[in-house]
Amino acid sequence: MEAYLHKVHYYETDKMGITHHANYVRWMEEARVDFLEKIGWGFEKIEAEGLVSPVVGVQVRYLHSTTFADQVEISVTVEKYNGLLMYLGYEMRNAQTGEILCTAQSQHCFLTQEGKPARMKQRMPELDSILRRLAAENK
Repeated sequence: MEAYLHKVHYYETDKMGITHHANYVRWMEEARVDFLEKIGWGFEKIEAEGLVSPVVGVQVRYLHSTTFADQVEISVTVEKYNGLLMYLGYEMRNAQTGEILCTAQSQHCFLTQEGKPARMKQRMPELDSILRRLAAENK
């Protein structure tokens, strides 16, 4: 799947010209939204089905910094999925050099809008099938 591309904005950098570390988590969210749209299940569609997918955990490993105007390619993979919990992996690379900048993971659950766990196989079998396939391909 095509990587998400983010260009580092000036406001994302600190006084030293280095991207502030919190922005990488924001970029993960941008890439997750893009990933879901690319598999045909954008947030609008998921929410129209009465579901939400909150973040329940994040881990980030910073390897190299970025600066203003750097282009960052963010690849998203489904690392694990069990019908309720989804673990997404992220690899951020400098688009010009290919250098790995950051690796990360986010964990998400699927809930009804009332906050109850959603059994995806029954609620959204098409999305469940796609996520199971992508997780299996990543093993």
